[in-house]
Amino acid sequence: MVLVFLLIGFVVIIMMRVLKNDFARYNMDDEESEELDSDDNGWKIIHTDVFRFPPHRGLLCAILGVGSQFLALATGIIVMALMGMFNVHRHGSMNTAAILLYALTCFVSGYVSANFYRRIGGENWVWNIVLTSSLFSVPFFIIWSVINSVAWYHKSTQALPFTTVLLLMIIWLLVGYPLTIIGGIFGKNWAIGFDAPCRTKNIPREIPPVPWYRSAFVHMLIGGFLPFSAISVELYYIFATLWGREQYTLYGILFVVFAILLSVTACISVALTYFQLSSEDYRWWWRSIFSAGSTGFFVFLYSLFYYYKRSNMSGALQTVEFFGWTILTCFIFFLMLGTVAFFSSLKFIRYIYVNLKMD
Repeated sequence: MVLVFLLIGFVVIIMMRVLKNDFARYNMDDEESEELDSDDNGWKIIHTDVFRFPPHRGLLCAILGVGSQFLALATGIIVMALMGMFNVHRHGSMNTAAILLYALTCFVSGYVSANFYRRIGGENWVWNIVLTSSLFSVPFFIIWSVINSVAWYHKSTQALPFTTVLLLMIIWLLVGYPLTIIGGIFGKNWAIGFDAPCRTKNIPREIPPVPWYRSAFVHMLIGGFLPFSAISVELYYIFATLWGREQYTLYGILFVVFAILLSVTACISVALTYFQLSSEDYRWWWRSIFSAGSTGFFVFLYSLFYYYKRSNMSGALQTVEFFGWTILTCFIFFLMLGTVAFFSSLKFIRYIYVNLKMD
C-alpha cells in the first residue's frame, strides 16, 4: 500500500514538472517562439484534432453509463457493509442488496450515457438507451442461463427455481429498465454543449508512426497491470471468501483498497494519455478506456492461477460456475475502470488545452 501511494505521488510530481515545462515552452511570446516554430511538436500541434469525436460513440457512451452505474453500485455495497448491514453468516443478504441496488442505479447508467451522448453530437438517443440497458444485462443473462442450466442438469441445490428466475426478470423489467429510460430522458434534456477549448478542423491530421513502447498494446499492459497490482493481495481474500470457506469482514480495508484502485487508475490513465498526445496521436477516447479496462484481463489471469493452484474445485459444474461468474466480474472491472480512466483523461485534456496559448 505504501508503494502504491509512492507511485501516485511520483506520477503526480513528474506530470506537474513536465506540464510546467510544456506550458513555459508553448506559451512563449511570438518573438521568443520564432526559433521553435520549425521544430514545434508534441501535444500542442494536435489541438485541432484532440477533441474530434470518436467512432462508435453510442457504444462508448453506453460503456461510460454502465461503468458509472457499477461505480455507484460498488460504493453503495461497501458503504452498507461498513455500516454493518450484512450478516456474515447469511451470504444471500449481500446478493439481495446487490440485485436491488443494480435495479435502482439503472437511473445512473441511463443519465450518464444519454447526457454524454447528446453532448458529443449523438442523435439516435433511443438506440443509445437500448444499448445501455443491454450492455451488461444481456451478457449476464446468457452466462447465468448457462450456469443455471448446468446446475439443473446436475440437480444441484444452487440452481434457482423458475419462480425466482421470473421474479428477477420482473424486477429488471418493472424497475431497472424503466429507470434507465427515465435517466436517459433526464440526461438528454439536461445535456449542455461539449464546449471544447479548441476548434476542430474538418480534415483530420495524419498520425505519425510511434515506437513499439508507445503502442496501444503496451499502454494496455501498463494501464492494466499497475491497478491490478494495487488489489492483487486483497483479491486472494475475496476469492477465498467467494469460493472457499473464509469469512470476509475487513470492509474498512476493502474500502481503502477500492479508493486506491480508483486513484491509481486515474493517475496512470492521465500519464498514458499525456504520452499518447505527446506522440501526436489524438485518438485517446477509446484507448483511455481499454488501457485501464485491461485490468479485467489481469484479474482473469489471476483467476486461472487461483483455480488451478489455490482451489480444490473440479468437475463441469464448479468449472462452469467459477469461470462464468469470473468473466462477468472481469467485465465489470473493465466497465468501471475504463469509465474512471476516460473521465480522468478528459478532465486532464481539458485542463492542458484551456491553459494553452493558441495562435
